[in-house]
Amino acid sequence: MATRKTPRRTKKADKKPATDKRIIAVVGATGAQGGGLARAILDDKNGPFALRAITRNVNSDKAKALADAGAEVVAADLDDVKSLKNAFEGAHGAYCVTNFWEHFKPEKELSQARNMAQAAKEAGVKHVIWSTLEDTRKSIPLSDDRMPTLMGKYKVPHFDAKGEADAIFTELGVPTTFLLTSFYWENLIYFGMGPKKGADGKLAITLPIGNKKLASISSEDIGKTAYAIFEAGDEMIGKTVGIAGGHLTGAQMAKSLSKALGQPVVYNAVTPAAFRAFGFPGAEDLGNMFQFNCEFEQDFCDARNISETKSLNPELQTFDRWLGANKSRIPLG
Repeated sequence: MATRKTPRRTKKADKKPATDKRIIAVVGATGAQGGGLARAILDDKNGPFALRAITRNVNSDKAKALADAGAEVVAADLDDVKSLKNAFEGAHGAYCVTNFWEHFKPEKELSQARNMAQAAKEAGVKHVIWSTLEDTRKSIPLSDDRMPTLMGKYKVPHFDAKGEADAIFTELGVPTTFLLTSFYWENLIYFGMGPKKGADGKLAITLPIGNKKLASISSEDIGKTAYAIFEAGDEMIGKTVGIAGGHLTGAQMAKSLSKALGQPVVYNAVTPAAFRAFGFPGAEDLGNMFQFNCEFEQDFCDARNISETKSLNPELQTFDRWLGANKSRIPLG
């Protein structure tokens, strides 16, 4: 028996040399957070993990680039539990994230979280990281009129649905680390929040945070920190981990931008009500989000400890360092 087993193991190893690597299935691998984790896995050539990139469109340029870099690319739809279970099958870990800004529907986000949790349980995934945020209604009830209630039952829709979904992972018994993320610095590149020229011709960033600090981070560092959580393994299951690369005021952000861009950038502080009235898709949601960040500044920042984040991710970037590498990508309106 022993003589037959040995060549069979050798043959399997010859066919697939990375069999000793544990598969991490990454939802949204072509997006911001998932992309950061995908690159962290691919960059650690001698690391313990192999990347399974989950995307709706395996033929997209980003998906093809991941495949070329050595990832296994698998198609799945967050609205389809069966496709997710197939995508999670055989994976050691799964990074689960939703994209509210794709559809602006918190109920859809909640349903997709349930689908991922159910699929992970059925596939026997050993460690899930759920990218989440606070359910702000625990701090500001719907009856509290200091900020408007949106969509009938939310204060900050893109926070609240994620926070509400935490219980799904717990109730289903999915071995989960709850990752509290922060404001992305990439919002200055992709989300229209970069410096814009005012009537006076000067560049300004406009935020409704007064002199309060905003917990923020690069999406690349979200991915690197998630990688470290998977590396730490069982000790992280059941924990909530909040992460940030900086706790910055609007004035501090403007000062750093001025230095990086080589021209003055001023901070234009507006009220949350004024921000909500800007009228772009999601303005009310974001106005409420920034108001929540301000009114619960201490709690929000304390939940996202920079030194603890750095202990997981020693390469954690400061805002200045991130700007040094990314300033040319920021559109100046």
